[in-house]
Amino acid sequence: MVETKRHINNLIRLFLVMILFTLVCCEKSNSDVPDVKVEETNETVDEVPNYKLPNIDLNHWKVTLPIGNPTEVKPPEILNYGTNETLKPFFYNDSVNGALVFYTYPGVSTTNSSYSRTELREQMVAGSNNTNWTFNQGGSMKGILSMDAVSKDSNDKYHRTIIMQIHGRLTNEQRDLIGEDDNNAPPMLKIYWNYGYVRVKTKKLKDLNVSDVDILKTDSWTDDEGHTFSKYVGFDKFTLEVKVASGKMEVILNDEESIVYDDIHIQKWHVFENYFKAGNYLVTRDEGAFARIKYYKLEVSH
Repeated sequence: MVETKRHINNLIRLFLVMILFTLVCCEKSNSDVPDVKVEETNETVDEVPNYKLPNIDLNHWKVTLPIGNPTEVKPPEILNYGTNETLKPFFYNDSVNGALVFYTYPGVSTTNSSYSRTELREQMVAGSNNTNWTFNQGGSMKGILSMDAVSKDSNDKYHRTIIMQIHGRLTNEQRDLIGEDDNNAPPMLKIYWNYGYVRVKTKKLKDLNVSDVDILKTDSWTDDEGHTFSKYVGFDKFTLEVKVASGKMEVILNDEESIVYDDIHIQKWHVFENYFKAGNYLVTRDEGAFARIKYYKLEVSH
């Protein structure tokens, strides 16, 4: 019995010695491993930013808003539109689709207009309206855009909005010659989002024999009958391009359909200076009306 008890005690001591040996070895092994500092990060492996930006350089554009008198924001302030509290409700990024959104509703209108807008106006010299171009000098504007949302009238028809323009401008000398109080001249080109179609309107002279002075007056010009492209764009993305050269103007939809103006009316338009416009010029005063236009790309060259 005593012998059995002694044997058990020896086994227990042996077991304890083995445990102690194991602990010492583990401690030594761990001491040979250098400390590794793990930095915390919120980034995941291969994470890709999920935002996109529109391909639009705003250095030579100012924007008019449907508020104020109306309010205009020009370079360099317009370049910070993402943080500009005045612009944010009307002029902002859709960073999911990579578009610049133009939102407007019936509000304050500009001189000689009944309708409001969130619309860009070309400025060849940033911050100034005084340098413009003629048809003899030429130019082109190309945009990729879409109608995002628009209200309907009492007849359940979508409201219309002007998405591109070429606007005429009087020089100071021309303004004084005809006794005007501003430099406003007629718009030679208006392009509408028109119930889901793209519609083009231009100007023509009422009298081809008009004098060199009277040709400068707005009431010497009237609207043509207009042209509607056959392609239904609806709320899909589409490409729109305007090309101007001496005595000629062309409007192209989706690089497929085109209409060319090269008649006597266009040829006589050379007397005016011009500038491009792009955005959302809502053609209604209906209560509750609104429209959102998205521009993914906008380029101008001369």
